[in-house]
Amino acid sequence: MRRLLPLLLLIISVTASSAADPTHTTYPWEDCQGSAKPYPVPANPIEHPDTLTPVMINHVGRHGARFPASPKHSATITDALKKAAEAGTITPKGRELLAVAQLVAEQSAGRWGALDSLGMAEQRGIASRMYASYPQLFNRGSISAISTYSPRCIMSMYEFTHQIARLDNNVEINTSSGRQYSPLLRFFDLNDEYKALIKSETVSETIKKFMRETLTLEPLKRVLGEKYPFGDDALDIAMAEYSTIAGLQAMDMYIDITRFLTQQEYNALWQVFNLRQYLTHSASTLSALPAQIASPLLSDLIDTTDRFIAGNAPAVNLRFAHAETLMPLLALMHLRDCYYLTNYFDTVGLHWRDFHIVPMAANLQMILFRSDSGRYYVRTDLNEVPVALIPNDNSIYIEWNRARTYLERCLPLAY
Repeated sequence: MRRLLPLLLLIISVTASSAADPTHTTYPWEDCQGSAKPYPVPANPIEHPDTLTPVMINHVGRHGARFPASPKHSATITDALKKAAEAGTITPKGRELLAVAQLVAEQSAGRWGALDSLGMAEQRGIASRMYASYPQLFNRGSISAISTYSPRCIMSMYEFTHQIARLDNNVEINTSSGRQYSPLLRFFDLNDEYKALIKSETVSETIKKFMRETLTLEPLKRVLGEKYPFGDDALDIAMAEYSTIAGLQAMDMYIDITRFLTQQEYNALWQVFNLRQYLTHSASTLSALPAQIASPLLSDLIDTTDRFIAGNAPAVNLRFAHAETLMPLLALMHLRDCYYLTNYFDTVGLHWRDFHIVPMAANLQMILFRSDSGRYYVRTDLNEVPVALIPNDNSIYIEWNRARTYLERCLPLAY
């Protein structure tokens, strides 16, 4: 028994150490891609009660998987690795990472931010499943599809609607895109108070503080070398490495991430990225404004449904936009797992997860049903999975008048 005691103490010590920080996340590698995670295809088709007939769909979707939005992150890590090479501190793994970053730049040249083949397939898949679930809405019906002026959103709209047309050429499709839809779908570009908030010292210092408390230089030392002259920008370089690696699968590139990061390090980097998304695109104790700016879009979802019931709107309404469109909207709706308020920002990663909310091609679908008695009900799907619309109520099908009342109360009084 005496000989077992040191071993037992060691086990207790290791267990206590690993559980010392209850806010530390241990998500799988694929989830730590964050909002760059490719779309998770639902395992099973959604079925609805026989007593309900689907009559209308409101869809708000993010563009599909794409090449990196800009050369910023790959250029940052490339510059650091080249500096390490010149200083003679770069490691063999650093040379591997340099080759990866240079390949990203090579593959993305002239296509920064463009929808790629994976993103096209994601949109076609969502369209196919929508058609399979609600074919009666398309045959000889009409579709209204709008998009922001972003080429990847426009291409997402075309891939989606083209797939519907391939499945049923009796449908009438009207597509439109441009800056005229920015107030509805790119409100984050137009609100000066919001733009000042996300650049404010309050937000930036909160993120920097969390970054300093969460990250270490170990991943950088592994590639830049122990003797690399790290400066004040070291953690920014670490985040650039994260963004470059996390975005690879979305551009259909695959590497062995364990060559550069441990799962614990990947989780820590993701937590920083996730917190930045949360503070700038969701309601928080710092400000409700990042969610409130989505009010025009939520109001449009309500109005479109009412106009359809009155006979003045198409049965299928599609909108193609961005993660920065969906995160505020879902937070404004207080949708489960999309709205979280806390003063302890180290807990955000446990309750608000960008990979769950806005993976590539993320979408909100509000499906309107008519019952045999003539009443209207709505079901809300996030990424094609039904979710409860009203807090503290697990009902999936909500009578429309009740749902409308709830959604109207989500709108700020000043709107």
